[in-house]
Amino acid sequence: MVPLYLKYMGAEAYGLIGFFSMLQVWFAILDMGLSPTVARETARYKGGATDVIAYRRLVRVLEGIFISIALLGGAGLYVAADYIAKDWLKANQIPLDEIQICLELMAITVASRWMCGLYRGVISGSERLVWLGAFNSFIATLRFVLVLPILILIDAKPITFFAYQLAVSIIEFAGLFFYSYRQLPKLTKDNSLTWQWAPLKPVLKFSMTVAFTSSVWVLVTQTDKLILSKILPLADYGYFTLAVLVASGIMIISGPISSVILPRMTKLEAEGNHAGVIKIYRDSTQLVVITAGAVSITMAYFAEPLLWIWTGDRILAAETAPILSLYALGNGILAAAAFPYYLQYAKGDLRLHLIGNAFFVILLVPTIIWATATYGAVGAGYTWLCINLLSFVAWLPLVHRKFEPGLNRQWYFQDVIYIAIPMLITGYAIRQVSQNLENRIEELIILMLCGLIIASAGAMSSSLFRAKARVYIQQKTT
Repeated sequence: MVPLYLKYMGAEAYGLIGFFSMLQVWFAILDMGLSPTVARETARYKGGATDVIAYRRLVRVLEGIFISIALLGGAGLYVAADYIAKDWLKANQIPLDEIQICLELMAITVASRWMCGLYRGVISGSERLVWLGAFNSFIATLRFVLVLPILILIDAKPITFFAYQLAVSIIEFAGLFFYSYRQLPKLTKDNSLTWQWAPLKPVLKFSMTVAFTSSVWVLVTQTDKLILSKILPLADYGYFTLAVLVASGIMIISGPISSVILPRMTKLEAEGNHAGVIKIYRDSTQLVVITAGAVSITMAYFAEPLLWIWTGDRILAAETAPILSLYALGNGILAAAAFPYYLQYAKGDLRLHLIGNAFFVILLVPTIIWATATYGAVGAGYTWLCINLLSFVAWLPLVHRKFEPGLNRQWYFQDVIYIAIPMLITGYAIRQVSQNLENRIEELIILMLCGLIIASAGAMSSSLFRAKARVYIQQKTT
């Protein structure tokens, strides 16, 4: 949809959309680890690790906290709209009063969408993932696709876009609220749900650990975007956002896998099925390396033709391609590097994750600020790639050594490296012999075939897929 947004709204308006996306991520700092906590506690309740009363009382206290933070945070953003419009963003075409109204609409929308995290956690922890996936698809269609007829036929001003986003966020909140309450266990008349702090205390340590790591994650991944929103003209910021958005497709692929395995690993750990936890951990790693890795490598090697296919603008594609290549490789590494966190999450012990993230934020946030301020968007891309590579090489072995001694070598080589290297070599070889075409449809077909070949190279190198293939062949031949 993005090329159509650029066509009908303009680059500056799309820069506002990129700023809106960044605000939502920064607002997540206020979550304080509560969304992952409710998802984990829901999974533990389903696994029999806690009782009905304790679980329902925990949900009640979390609701009160979420509502309070949403009101305070949303009000803070609303009040800051005037300053952001006049002194932060650098717009040349959109009037300041319109930008301020857009920012006020953003504030309300961000607060509303953030509230959805609590109820999404209940649904995810209950493993109602088919319904959640369908609902997310429905909301995404409303948010990104059905807004186009309004922009084309009625009004393409940014105010119209953000007013529509607010309406969709209200629909999203209502749907998640009602469905999550259907998942909550029923209480008898003798049990009351008075609001009190006590149910939060047993999970407070876990929640605060997640809160810190989430804050570090936001600082590391969003500081570059925040600085560039101040440095770059709003139109140029829109183009930077375009490259980052394309690269985020890698995390969209790996994200649903983590949504599935987190509650399942937590439940198996609560049941004492440690072998099942490790099997899911390793199998899912290989699946993510093949899928997200193939997309990452394809984007990195074919960034310029991909952007040209998408936007039809050769100049934009040439200027944005280096940024996309760096962010695509960084996101590909990140998709695999996230797995040791899943293991710690399932075991309910994030102490090592806390220490590691504290070290990296002290080391890397100043680097991000310097690289972004000095080299602009390309500097941000190199920093993002190096951050994830350093984490993958230096930190992950420590996690495995503590939580699963003897697993590290197998995980690194069998589940990651032996799959990733053939894909990298295959992608490089294809890029050397490929030629840019003049027809976008033909170029798209070629690019899809290249991605499929790269993914096939990874699948043939995967012990999981080879085992699945052997079983399939045996079933067909007997």
